[in-house]
Amino acid sequence: MAYEILSKIESPADVKALSDEQTAQLCAEIREKLIDIVSVNGGHLSSNLGVVELTVALHKAFDCPRDSIVFDVGHQSYTHKMLTGRYGAIDTIRREGGLSGFPKRSESDGDAFNAGHASTSISAALGIAKAKLLTGDPSYTVAVIGDGSLTGGLAYEGLNNAGQHKKNFIVILNDNRMSISKNVGAMARYLTSIRMQPWYLRLKKRTERVLSKIPLLGRPIGYVLKHSKAKVKHVLYRHTIFDKLGLSYYGPVDGHNMDELMNALNTVKLSKDPALLHVVTKKGKGYKYAEDDSAYYHGVGSFNIETGEPISSKENFSAVFGRKLCELAGADERVCAVTAAMRTGTGLLDFSKIYKDRFFDVGIAEEHAVTFSAGLAVSGMLPVFAVYSTFLQRSYDQLIHDASMQNAHLVLAIDRAGVVGEDGETHQGLFDVSMLNAIPDTTVYSPCYFDGLENALTAALFDCKGLAAVRYPRGGEGERPDDYAIENLNYDMIGDKNADTLLITYGRLFSEAVAARELLQQQGKELCILKLCRIKPIDPEAVSFAKGFKKIHFFEEGMRSGSVADSFRDLLEETDFDGAYHVTAVDDIYVQHASVKSSLKALGLDAQSMAEVLS
Repeated sequence: MAYEILSKIESPADVKALSDEQTAQLCAEIREKLIDIVSVNGGHLSSNLGVVELTVALHKAFDCPRDSIVFDVGHQSYTHKMLTGRYGAIDTIRREGGLSGFPKRSESDGDAFNAGHASTSISAALGIAKAKLLTGDPSYTVAVIGDGSLTGGLAYEGLNNAGQHKKNFIVILNDNRMSISKNVGAMARYLTSIRMQPWYLRLKKRTERVLSKIPLLGRPIGYVLKHSKAKVKHVLYRHTIFDKLGLSYYGPVDGHNMDELMNALNTVKLSKDPALLHVVTKKGKGYKYAEDDSAYYHGVGSFNIETGEPISSKENFSAVFGRKLCELAGADERVCAVTAAMRTGTGLLDFSKIYKDRFFDVGIAEEHAVTFSAGLAVSGMLPVFAVYSTFLQRSYDQLIHDASMQNAHLVLAIDRAGVVGEDGETHQGLFDVSMLNAIPDTTVYSPCYFDGLENALTAALFDCKGLAAVRYPRGGEGERPDDYAIENLNYDMIGDKNADTLLITYGRLFSEAVAARELLQQQGKELCILKLCRIKPIDPEAVSFAKGFKKIHFFEEGMRSGSVADSFRDLLEETDFDGAYHVTAVDDIYVQHASVKSSLKALGLDAQSMAEVLS
């Protein structure tokens, strides 16, 4: 496609200058480009396809970057990037050194606030709006939040304060009836009830127009009519929850009708109060496969545009976890699965169908998920909370206070542990180990292979007490030595036990360590590898084994501060170890987006880097 209009957009000012016909063509070109780049680079497709007209309308109605547009999560910001001077670089999105797949202030002044996790936009935008008020800046601040993000508590904390703000603050509720997995809970039902009443806005406007013209005849009558007016309005069209919170509610409007969108946006700009505009969109719009299965195409790898089929479909840890949990649930009726709007991503689709009564999707509410799971646990159930490592961070307080302190036995299935690749710094799973390492009486497994995951999950459920976790990376297994048997629960050893040097690692990096050993053998150097599977608590026998080596190098795919490497060193020192001890880990940085392979190399955690350090 030639992208005749899109290729000429250098700033939002160019969008404002387009005719209605050109605007329609621009939207079509944007959709074509979105499908093209995501099919090659992977990324978030459904969410971006759903907000094309809305994003174009925002840039026609507002003056970005003077007017601040804050995207919630940010996985729907690809169109925004193309319209704010980054079209020329859009083919680099999610590639190393290229554009981020999420809003990033260091990338463009069009990005008002960094994002990557849900439910943050209203709070962030309100802070920006307050700063403008304090400095006398009359520009607008707009928060764009999806209906799925309204299942997160932070969104309500923001809304609760937003109603106290003065004008020029607008919340756009992008209601696509689905966040990632199907929306659940009272808010989803509430928004559906509003959408089902098209008479709402028409009657509201007519009623206000009539009531505003009622004359006030003296104080007594004026008082009665003033209060009667509010009651009549309430009876006729009922205030929404947003009105109750102090935001003037407008909508719902068709998020794919440019005329409706522009009329609505220009109307809310005139509101004297903070406003919420309810926009209804279709996730995946314009690409049949994404429309039919928006959950799958929410975050997708490279795929064939014509067939919708993925380029690669290898077995992965998430699928193995889901199958094993179904097996365990079939054998024990106490086993439950909990997810925070990630049913498909965490491998729980089959579980949700087979064991409906024991499957709980709590929405984008990780804090609630942990405390809810703790409630299940203290009542005799065996809950497994399946969650991406990056999202587990949001529930740290609950892990300590609601789970660990009362010794509630719940299991964390930590998906996407370690480096995740192209999703970048907001999604790296590099902090969970340090977090859990600080929590007393916690058991953490970090297997390398599928059989290790299955064994660790079983042990975490039935052999452990209190808080237990099994963490595993995105994707599939790495290299496995021919002479390597079934992965043990606590630790394994491979290589020359009489060598001077011991390499210690855990999780996915064991495969890199095996490859490094082969490289060193080609140089005539022998190496022993100690692979931990249970990384908290560390098996004392593993420490006793390690103390006999002259040189130890610990490679860890996680943050150095609070690391397993530091814990192992402390235990070694208690044995009077007098050899050399070195650590390679992620040291006080945020890891940017790149392929997993490239990231591991840059961090010194790939096989070649290991071999170079140990040679």
